[in-house]
Amino acid sequence: MDSALHTTAAVPVIAAQQKVVVRVPGTSANLGPGYDSLGLALSLYDTLTVETLHSEGLEFDLRGEGAETLPRDASHLVVRAMETAFEKLGFRHSGLRIIAENVNPHGRGLGSSASAVVAAVSAANALVPASAQRGRDWVLQVTSEMEGHPDNVAPAIFGGLALSWQNGELFRTTTARVSPSVVPVVAVPDFELSTEAARALLPASVGHHAAAMNAGRAALLVHALTSDPTLLLAGTEDYLHQSYRAQAMRPSAALIRSLRAAGHAAVVSGAGPTVMVLADGDAAADSAVEFISRFTTENTPEVTWLVRKLAVDVEGAKVGVHRR
Repeated sequence: MDSALHTTAAVPVIAAQQKVVVRVPGTSANLGPGYDSLGLALSLYDTLTVETLHSEGLEFDLRGEGAETLPRDASHLVVRAMETAFEKLGFRHSGLRIIAENVNPHGRGLGSSASAVVAAVSAANALVPASAQRGRDWVLQVTSEMEGHPDNVAPAIFGGLALSWQNGELFRTTTARVSPSVVPVVAVPDFELSTEAARALLPASVGHHAAAMNAGRAALLVHALTSDPTLLLAGTEDYLHQSYRAQAMRPSAALIRSLRAAGHAAVVSGAGPTVMVLADGDAAADSAVEFISRFTTENTPEVTWLVRKLAVDVEGAKVGVHRR
């Protein structure tokens, strides 16, 4: 017998006729000075439905964002992440039916890839026998390895404000409760920017003074988000990454400069090009929406912007399982 076939046959197969539904929030990482360490879960939800089949093969239905461009085969990020998770859990499947309903815009800095891998790994974990299932810390580790850093996947898994770090090869996170008066406002432009392209613009090192200034603002930002939102403008001042990336998203950079000059705590969301304002209360959020609409109409007419008031998601990924 072929050794590869023998090895495959020895791996247990998960039960057929199961269905799992995973809802995952979008996320905004960095939040200004919190580069690769801070992330916020947002009320912008993608939903992944996975059914296990008796027959072999893959059925993939993709709806919403990315439906016209993303693949519907084994090369899709969701499928690849599920296969990785099944392998780590020591199981395989006979066949899958997947429905991905995407609301989160892709390539805009709102954690779409993190949402996809969190949904996929959470689904795979829920489909194996209960005795083999792992906790959310395991999901964090696997998805952080896939993404390369935990700042987007952590809030997608746990909700709220996630403060993440790496200890050797181990990814860790803790969450903090955001003040209920904080209202995120996002302005999403109609152009994309890959995380890889944005990272390529960063210098290999920064000066000690800039690092010290950034550390102080990051600490202040955590306090502002959790206890005193009146300090959000000062707390979102960044010295590490936004200025270097500005050339790749000039309309976004111009909007951020004008918003901050007007007193709004505006930052690049993730790697960009989405702009996010962390407003202190609904009135301030409405004021930011009006400012964005006026500024973009007058100064960036070549760009179409989707502007939305959101909420901070406090639950993270929610998994529902149905077995026949």
